[in-house]
Amino acid sequence: MTILLSTLNARYSHASLGLRYLQANMGDLRDATQLHEFVIGAKTTDIVEKLLAHKASEGTTIVGFGVYIWNIEETTKVVAMLKRVAPEMVIVLGGPEVSYESAEQQIVQLADYLVTGWGDVTLPQLCRQILRGPKPLMKVHVGVQPPMADITLPYSLYSDHDIAHRTLYVEASRGCPFKCEFCLSALDKTAWPFALDNFLAEMESLHARGARLFKFVDRTFNLNVKTSLKILQFFLDKLAANPDDPVFAHFELVPDHLPDALKDAITQFPPGALQFEIGIQSFNPEVQALVSRKQNNEKAAENIRWLIQSSQAHLHVDLIAGLPGEDVESFARGFDRLVALQPHEIQFGILKRLRGTPIIRHTEPFGLIFDPHPPYTILATNKIDFPTMQRLQRFSRYWDLVANSGRFAHTLPILLGETPFNSFMAFSDWLYGKTDATHRIALDRLAGLVGQWLRLQGMTESAVNAVLSTDYAGKPAKQPDVQQLMIKKETDAAVAPKRQARHLAH
Repeated sequence: MTILLSTLNARYSHASLGLRYLQANMGDLRDATQLHEFVIGAKTTDIVEKLLAHKASEGTTIVGFGVYIWNIEETTKVVAMLKRVAPEMVIVLGGPEVSYESAEQQIVQLADYLVTGWGDVTLPQLCRQILRGPKPLMKVHVGVQPPMADITLPYSLYSDHDIAHRTLYVEASRGCPFKCEFCLSALDKTAWPFALDNFLAEMESLHARGARLFKFVDRTFNLNVKTSLKILQFFLDKLAANPDDPVFAHFELVPDHLPDALKDAITQFPPGALQFEIGIQSFNPEVQALVSRKQNNEKAAENIRWLIQSSQAHLHVDLIAGLPGEDVESFARGFDRLVALQPHEIQFGILKRLRGTPIIRHTEPFGLIFDPHPPYTILATNKIDFPTMQRLQRFSRYWDLVANSGRFAHTLPILLGETPFNSFMAFSDWLYGKTDATHRIALDRLAGLVGQWLRLQGMTESAVNAVLSTDYAGKPAKQPDVQQLMIKKETDAAVAPKRQARHLAH
């Protein structure tokens, strides 16, 4: 018998935490379980061929696929082909994309079994029934949520190659107590922590093996401040013991909950060691109420301002366009307010309808029209028509290329002027008119187009050349010493992401 656990990751640098949890909790089937990760964009035939190469020579082969919004279409093709060339293989699906509204999905119809929700306990049980009997009668198996202490942590399953070349995802807790309706975590009853001592022991082991980049996937890292402080102290101790061998940690931060004790710990981190992802999503209280998002906007803004001014943490702050009840003018006000706070990056997202999320209840009252194909992006609302939503989509892409890339740090304030949203929207519309593209715009060409736009706005040739020459696009700024410390000698892989390193250079 053989059990193959597989998924298609969005990038090679992503290592699947979910698959490793499943493998770690297979119990007596663990030795028969193999993990095979692929990347979206790979040829379907190549994936199928590689999976078939590990098919059991005798007995049953089970293939379990982790299905997500970014890989559903390609995974469906893989499952369809597997069922054609090797129909005797047993296909089991799991993951958020197939845990809800599953009956209508082609991939579920093709597969033999489906595990919805938590799979740590249910997948091993299902595999035992498939292999040893009695054969399961039901196709859909609702995942059992075990006590957190019963879940085997998976971090030893990160290979040395993973540690050297890939982002390591970790979690000190699962779930979320908040009910934001655009998020799957809205279905959680609360947040469930893992035993902190056991978790930190696993982090210690990873660090001893050479891990230096830790990306926490906890939805609410700073929910329990005592726990947050202990985790931060773990990284501070590593930095203090080996200042020339720094670590990098990424956390999702609740923006309006930053007590003094947490601030004190954050201020102790050097540049390049700490990154926070902060969800604002909307500054409009009426929109927040509609999607069940509880947020003190004044406190959130105050905390972001403090983090920028008093800490050396790198900030990614999120906004979502297309939420029910929000028009372009409201979104623009929120965008301008966030720009004034000067976070390092503003992640301009477009609303997506994740399967199972309560956002669907607003469809008729607010005229929500979603793309029927993944990633189910909002196409129009009763406040924003389709052409305008397309303009916002292009704004988002160009914002990533120009602002978030860090390559136009000196030029961007001039580009935005006194009315950031309106100014960048005008630039976005013009840029699309010139290029008819939002992807694959070479950096040199993009820099030339930025310069051309600034000249159209009245800047002199010499002024345009002067500001562009100070940016990464024209002439790289001198990098701070901390960036030299963020290079692993063994692999030449930067500990901090490249884009953050660019921001640190200015």
